[in-house]
This record gives sequence, structure tokens and C-alpha cells, in this order.
Amino acid sequence: MSKKTLEELVFHDDFMFAAVMMDAENCRCFLERVLEIQIERVEISAEHGFFFNPECKSIRMDVFAKDENRTHYDIEMQLVKKDSLEKRSRYYHSQMDVEMLEKGKSYGELADTYVIFICDYDPFGDRLYRYTICNHCKENDKDVDDGDYTIWLSSKGNNVAEESGELVKFLQYVEDPEKESDSEGEFVKSLKEQIAAIKRNREWEGRFMLLEEMIADEREEAMAEGHAKGLAEGEQL
Repeated sequence: MSKKTLEELVFHDDFMFAAVMMDAENCRCFLERVLEIQIERVEISAEHGFFFNPECKSIRMDVFAKDENRTHYDIEMQLVKKDSLEKRSRYYHSQMDVEMLEKGKSYGELADTYVIFICDYDPFGDRLYRYTICNHCKENDKDVDDGDYTIWLSSKGNNVAEESGELVKFLQYVEDPEKESDSEGEFVKSLKEQIAAIKRNREWEGRFMLLEEMIADEREEAMAEGHAKGLAEGEQL
């Protein structure tokens, strides 16, 4: 399969998703629709963003953010169902906790954390647009408010009546980014406008080319390591 050009990318492609969602206003609007709360402002973490760390050794296209209440968010697009995503969310939560808990601080100072996966498949098979996971006590059937939440959004939901129209329209857009609709909602319209602007921007084109080079280098290194390992194992036989 030939590689896509920047012009051919759609919203759910990793690069375009990160480019759009690293805009603080887009991220804030997205979080308001997912959490159904008002958020005054959102700060995007430049430290974790690929675009601000071109010399990093590994490529992660997550979007890291925090709001005015210090709540931390890790947002990731998932087009392919991967093994151990539940364990991956646990790891992401632990990463955010370690970074927040500086030396000398108490556990009570840990902020709430959300890991949000946007999936174009149904992770649990119940045809819901949203699955919210939190710790729960079996014996008394009560939730444990430890501040860790994982939200799985699915474009394969069919419970339209139970979700906000804006969230459903967003997930329908994730499902088919090239479909034209008269009822797509203001948020989706603004995302489309930003994507068009990114495709016209020479700086974004340079960032995309850099990413492609990094991915190619990473694959070459992996192939070289695999070849060297195979030779070493052959010599031991």
C-alpha cells in the first residue's frame, strides 16, 4: 500500500489527529463534549508532543493536556484493536501520576487523570458510543473515587438517544471523515476547517515529512536489530 501524502490524510490518521488536537481550543471543545462539563481552558503539553521533540527515539502520537483544575488527559486515536489496551491505559495513568507526584508531595495532591481512546471499532461489543471505566468495589457495589478514569469512545455505537448529539456527530465523523452532512455540528465543521488549513501550511508539511523520515528510520533500525539477532541465534546452533 502506498503512503499517504499530507493532502490525503483525514482526521483519524495519526498525524492529522495529533495536529488538530494539539490546538488547545479544539482539545477543550472535545473534552467538554466527552465529559459533559464546562472547561475554561486547556494547556497542551509541549514536552510530550512529537512536533516539539523531533529528536525523540520513539514515536507516540497521543495528545497530553491539563485543564484549569489540574486534571490531566491522555487522548489517543485507535484504528486497530490491539492486544492489552486495558493494560496500556493502566500504564498511561501510572506515567501521569509519577510525573505529577514530585518529591516531597503527598498522594492527596495527585490530580484526576483521564485516558481517552477514540476507536473506530467497538471495544466491548455492546454498541455503545462511550464506555467509562473507573475502580469499583465488588463487595459493596460502589465506585472508588481515586481519580483515575479511562474512557473508550466508539464510532460503532447505536445508543443515539443516550448520548449528546455533538458527541455522536463527532464519532460519526471519526467513522467516515470524508462523508458530507448538513447536520455535522459546529465542532465537526471547525475541525474540517482546521484540517484544510493544515494541508495548506508549509510548516505542517515539513513536520509531516520529518515524521515520515523518523518512521522509516525506526523501521530500518528494527529490521537491522532483527537481522543481527537472527545471525547471533544462528551462530549459537
